[in-house]
Amino acid sequence: MTDPVALTKAFLACESVTPAQGPVFDVLEAALLPLGFTVGRFVVGDAPDGPVENLLATRAGTGTHLAFAGHLDVVPPGEGWTNSAFTPAERGGLLYGRGAVDMKGAIAAFVAAIPDAPGAPLSLIITGDEEGPATYGTRALIDRMQATGVAPDLCLVGEPTSSARLGDMIKIGRRGSVNLWITVPGKQGHVAYPHLADNPIPRLIAMLAEIDAIVLDTGNAWFQPSNIEVTDITVGNPATNVIPAQASARISIRFNDEQRGTALVERIETLVHRHDSAAQVTARISGEAFLTPPGAFSDLLSAAIEARTGIRAELSTTGGTSDARFLSALCPTVEFGLTNATMHKVDEAVAIEDLGVLRDIYADIIARVAGLEQR
Repeated sequence: MTDPVALTKAFLACESVTPAQGPVFDVLEAALLPLGFTVGRFVVGDAPDGPVENLLATRAGTGTHLAFAGHLDVVPPGEGWTNSAFTPAERGGLLYGRGAVDMKGAIAAFVAAIPDAPGAPLSLIITGDEEGPATYGTRALIDRMQATGVAPDLCLVGEPTSSARLGDMIKIGRRGSVNLWITVPGKQGHVAYPHLADNPIPRLIAMLAEIDAIVLDTGNAWFQPSNIEVTDITVGNPATNVIPAQASARISIRFNDEQRGTALVERIETLVHRHDSAAQVTARISGEAFLTPPGAFSDLLSAAIEARTGIRAELSTTGGTSDARFLSALCPTVEFGLTNATMHKVDEAVAIEDLGVLRDIYADIIARVAGLEQR
């Protein structure tokens, strides 16, 4: 199945909400086997973050090894779709379905580009756990790659990076992300007898005020400033005359390559414990910031995009995180894919014409990478 529209429809017809398994991977495997790929699939992890299915497909060859990475899992569809979210529908030049742009369409376009590609080595690194906690997804794939000796020279991630039109943006980096949960203990009591209780709320408020005042940095040539946001405050006290026994908050930090997740966690822990040594801080670092500096790889992508669209792509690091944060540890990694205007929205849709253009761009990229060593 090398028609990108038909393959996208086949993907869209599979309900693959995170963590994804089964039929959607059957479709991809069936498309790759006739193209000469060795396909390995494995399921890993337990609830609540698993089980997750992953697929690692490789094709031998000589020359520069290009990997294409992506995900077949999708966010829940939500209510209000014109048609079923998992029944592909064409209307007005658009193909509708959950995952059309994020990112089943890009995977279909890359697979459809392969028959025209030269015989250089290729791999596909496809997970069913990118939209979720990513516990058993791309990181497990990287472990499998290292165990089996799969070592790409360059990695292209098919995230929907384009903004206003296909080809206008390439992501060469992403900010890191860390979430922290702060719990401040107190002692429950009657509000009329505060000396017999210990209200944790004022201490939590003081912590959050100091955290909110932090200026981590002012950004740099490729990244916007790092920022800290308070995303939740919880007391859970239904009574008007009771001093609560504890108060909690959650903060989220998105940070550039001037910061490191572990250092940020230590900074917040130190601040919190200065206010209350008994307070608890739990942190989850989703990923570190990364940057693939502009150079031969991004120039190659830009040239392929411009050749097919006439657009000179902007190099950017904006947006949220992606699995490129893990893959960038292996080799130079960049992201390029469809327009992102409808991702995660009701009636997510891709322009049918864009699927064909993206296939052609990917075919051009594969050919240019294959010719790198001859230049």
